[in-house]
Amino acid sequence: MATPLTITGERTVPGVASENYWFRRHEAGYAAVPGWVPSIPAVVLDAGCGEGYAAGLLDAAWPGVRVVGVDYDAATTAHAGRTHGGERAAYLRGALTALPLAAGAVDVAVSLQVLEHIWTPGHYVRELARVTRDGGVLVVSTPNRLTFSPGLGRREKPSNVYHCREYDAAELGDEVRRWLPGAAVEVVGLGHGERLELWESARGSVVAAQQDRDPGAWDDDLRATVESVTAQDFVLGDPQDASLDLFAVVRLP
Repeated sequence: MATPLTITGERTVPGVASENYWFRRHEAGYAAVPGWVPSIPAVVLDAGCGEGYAAGLLDAAWPGVRVVGVDYDAATTAHAGRTHGGERAAYLRGALTALPLAAGAVDVAVSLQVLEHIWTPGHYVRELARVTRDGGVLVVSTPNRLTFSPGLGRREKPSNVYHCREYDAAELGDEVRRWLPGAAVEVVGLGHGERLELWESARGSVVAAQQDRDPGAWDDDLRATVESVTAQDFVLGDPQDASLDLFAVVRLP
């Protein structure tokens, strides 16, 4: 069994009970991707693949799809290759602003919870488009600035040391359209489903509850709730100020 990657604050990994909420929130994003793609792709890029678990999620939706994961960190891509690599999943080390792929090499490019980490976001998004075929689809997600960093203004430096810039829904859509003129861009929001909303109506923010204290100090109810979260506890819809994450779904001309 592969040794789990260390949780650094800039990625999430499966199989860690106290991290389950964040992992399932990421998983919900990957689960949404097939609904935005009109035909079954042959090759999908997971840019900023981290631990590499998305290959299995995408294969479950599109049996036989080939997934190429790219990440800048050598230890991470080595782990992903050992844990998830095979005939239909390969992992490459490379900068996301200079992807080690030919133009038009993939049908779909997915890059979730990465945009906020990039110093040159326009260059990065254009690079995703470069390696995606004409008529292909890009899906880029990022935390909603309005809920992730309340009070932070547009283009203000985030307090999260791993984030270069955070976005609200209108800003994300406007920027992606500016970076990729001619592409069709839709922004979608992700939020809590009914079960987590009911929990929050009684106890307050489930995110704040996790962040306010070390997992060893969580009460039994919070611990049980976090450990029981699944991807189905999140829902997609029109982007609202209260959305947790934002998705730019881009259809290339």
